[in-house]
Amino acid sequence: MYSTGVAEQIVGKAIADKRDDVLISTKVRMVRGDGPNDAGLSGTTYLAGGGQPAPARHRHIDLYHVHEWDGQTPLEETLEALDTLVRSARSATWGVQLRGLAVLKALGLADRLGYQRFVANQIYYSLESRDAEYELIPASIDRAWACWCGARWPAGCCRQVPARPAGRRRQAPGGGLERATGARCREALRHHRGSGGHRLLAQGVPGADLAGLPAAQAGVTSLVIGARKDEQLRDNLGATEVRLSDDEFRKLDEISKPYLIYPHWHQELSASERFGVPDRALHG
Repeated sequence: MYSTGVAEQIVGKAIADKRDDVLISTKVRMVRGDGPNDAGLSGTTYLAGGGQPAPARHRHIDLYHVHEWDGQTPLEETLEALDTLVRSARSATWGVQLRGLAVLKALGLADRLGYQRFVANQIYYSLESRDAEYELIPASIDRAWACWCGARWPAGCCRQVPARPAGRRRQAPGGGLERATGARCREALRHHRGSGGHRLLAQGVPGADLAGLPAAQAGVTSLVIGARKDEQLRDNLGATEVRLSDDEFRKLDEISKPYLIYPHWHQELSASERFGVPDRALHG
């Protein structure tokens, strides 16, 4: 999917003699070329192998992700193609990275048409952007989906600690609000001397030390690492060395937790005594 398919070609070559020893997950949706079916979620794109690892002997995928929405392709067509791939053993199963309405439609259509349901949900999720707790994390808990989270910390997020913006609407990854939240989280860790987080910050690890903390959140089953360079991979792996106290977790949670938009604030005011486990992903 990335670099017009070159990333998949590299993976295919890297596992040439060890396919049975690894699990492959890839995604489809983004632009891979200039043709009419080189982007989107049409059946032709799927059945042509968009985003699959090369060479051809590795055409079996363990987990195939729908990466983003395609408003110009009927969802029925996308689901039929995915179901065909699963039933023909070209894909073991599939997952999504979609907004709440699309997830709901995909579930309903799969049940009505007798297609395979998705089993995994990949989301953008970190301490600086916890919007997924409104709907996607609770849905993953409720439906027992595997929930993969991945995010990036914007460059320079620790250079200053700007005042918290009045709004909560995120305009783009790495925008002003996310940058402010990320910076405030890192500043909080700096004041806890002796913690694993402080030691990594003192060494100048650029943000990856905090990227893994959402793994401790309810509903998260795995993390996605998107390293392009050796040093980025080392930084991400460095997250496994972070050890935070309960007080540090509480402080970071307080700084980063999302505002309660409607109807969530109304539910907390009038229905909190009947909250279930999925509700607690947002309301605590």
